[in-house]
Amino acid sequence: QVQLVESGGGLVQPGGSLRLSCLASTSIFNIYVMGWYRQAPGKQRELVATITKGGSTNYADSVKGRFTISRDNAKNTVYLQMNSLKPEDTAVYYCNARYRLFDNPYWGQGTQVTVSS
Repeated sequence: QVQLVESGGGLVQPGGSLRLSCLASTSIFNIYVMGWYRQAPGKQRELVATITKGGSTNYADSVKGRFTISRDNAKNTVYLQMNSLKPEDTAVYYCNARYRLFDNPYWGQGTQVTVSS
């Protein structure tokens, strides 16, 4: 079992950048896939980006070219670098981990990102 703690959220102006971090309570070396999801008010939670143990990445179309997901196994941390932020990126961002592809995921508590002038 793993606990996930997100950090790095905050208020940023349109066009700005933030880097989110997801710190795991155990080694992430054997976690098959880790990802970031977000949920805006009144909307369903949606996929933002995922990264596998082997380093393969997947992004939502809405963030391609602006967001980058990475993982540092030595630090038990997954990052989400967010550039060129837009107001529509405003949401609570959640970290997610699955030890195997079809396992039920573990979730963090979320971190708020607000993009506004």
